[in-house]
This record gives sequence, C-alpha cells and structure tokens, in this order.
Amino acid sequence: MILELKNIEKSFGTKKVLTGVSFKAEGGKAFGLLGRNGAGKTTSIRILMDVFPANSGEVLIDGKPIDYKKVGIGYLPEERGLYPKKIIIDQLVYFAELKGMNSKDAVKSVDYWLERLEMTEYRNKRLDTLSKGNQQKIQLITALAHDPDIVILDEPFSGLDPVNAMLLKDVVKEQIKNGKIVLFSSHQMNYIEEFCDSIAILNEGKVALHGDLHDIKRDYPRDRLVVRTEYPEKIKEDFGSSCASLENGSLLIKLASAEEKKNVMTRLIENYDIDEVKVFEPSLNDIFVEYAGDVGKED
Repeated sequence: MILELKNIEKSFGTKKVLTGVSFKAEGGKAFGLLGRNGAGKTTSIRILMDVFPANSGEVLIDGKPIDYKKVGIGYLPEERGLYPKKIIIDQLVYFAELKGMNSKDAVKSVDYWLERLEMTEYRNKRLDTLSKGNQQKIQLITALAHDPDIVILDEPFSGLDPVNAMLLKDVVKEQIKNGKIVLFSSHQMNYIEEFCDSIAILNEGKVALHGDLHDIKRDYPRDRLVVRTEYPEKIKEDFGSSCASLENGSLLIKLASAEEKKNVMTRLIENYDIDEVKVFEPSLNDIFVEYAGDVGKED
C-alpha cells in the first residue's frame, strides 16, 4: 500500500497554509512528517484524515483516490482527547465502535490492547485516576483497536518514561512489521531517526525536503571531518578557523572541497595523536535545523 498526498493546496480565508504539498509513504515502513510549529503538519494530517478538504490536490492510495470507507486510519493526537470522568473500557469500546467495529469485536480488541500495554488493571477505572503516561497509553489504544491500515502518531513519546517508551517502540515495530503505513509527526528527532525510512520536512506550507533518509544523508556534501583526539588544541591552532569544537569534545574540520578529505585525513594521522577520524554525517537534527526555516511560528 502506498499513500500519496499530491499537490495539496489549502487556505483559510486569505491565509495560504499549504502550497503544493506532495509526499509518499509506504506500507511496512515508517514516514516522518517534520517541521516547525506552524509549518503545515497538522493541516496536512487533517486533510489526509478527511477532517476537512483541501482546496485542491489529491489524497491517493495506490494511485487512486482514497476510499475512507475501506481504508482505516488510526490517530494519536498530540493534544489528548479522551473523557477524564468516564470508565476506560466504556470509552475505548465506544471509539472502536465509531470506527466500524461491532461491540463484541471491540471489547475483544480493547482487552487485547489493555493487556499488551500492561493496562488491564485500569480497565474499569476512570481515566483521570491514571498518570499522564498511562493516559497516553489509553489514548494510543483508540488509534490501534480497530486495526487501521494507516497509523498516525503525533508526538507519541511525549510524557512517557523510559520503560513505557520502550513498550511503545515495540508496538510501533509490530505495526510496521504488519505492513501498516506508520506516519510520525514529532520534534523528537532521535525517534524519527530510529524508525523512519523516509521523511518530509515542511517549511511555511511547502515541502523543503522529501526522500529516503539514508539517501539524504549520503548525498550531503562530504566536505567535513570529525576528529577525536585527547590533544585537540594543537590541531585547532594549526587548522585555524576551519576547525571547531563539537559538544561531545570532538573536532569538526571544514574542508575547502570534498576532494581534499583523503589528503587531510593522511595529514592528521601522520602528524597528530588521533583516536578517530571520519567523514561527518549529519544527524536528522542537523538536517532539520537547515531545512525547517526560521523560529517564531505558531500552530
């Protein structure tokens, strides 16, 4: 299954929010939709979910307009939206039934997920008696209980302790293994980098970068070296302004061109006490900072 947003345009009044947004996400893989607050992520997701229509453009499944009666979507929103005073099992079954499940199947599925997420003991309790992290796990069940084809996770790890984060990681890996399209929207780049094969970075309602994350990193200019040494001062003195210190204590040397890397590596190894030298590969955080645009926007 391939999900495609194609040339999506959206305006609210005179304000243009999305301009020609296009990207693809495949089943059995995770896709990261990134951008600063106000870049257009939430609007793109809402159009994908048919909350409201685009002014123009298409949402496609395998090249054809999506049929929302046949394609199930599960959504974990950043702003949680369950009923704090209601009994957990009642509202989970209610939401599963809204997604088309009959009552018997809904109860069976909800009980499975309560056990899977180690939440069975809270089955008959009110939501507001749970911790924030456990409330989030209950919200996750609303996204998964009806066995959707597309799973959209907006800041899924926010507020989770390391144990629950590991549990959620396992669940996400299961969804990917089962062939689901898993779409992440998050500012926690370490999780996006861990799970996502492909990404799209939105900037001011346009796609600033889109593609396979491995290819994006590989195509980055290979004109910087990372050097690890116990004696950085001499190298910094000799290389001058082309050498800078990184937060982890390593050095970053900017080359005049990528063709210089072999010669500079040899020079470093022959003339200094070097523990490691390698070509700099940007993290997703580095890429995001470069492409995501200016600070100061709001959703």
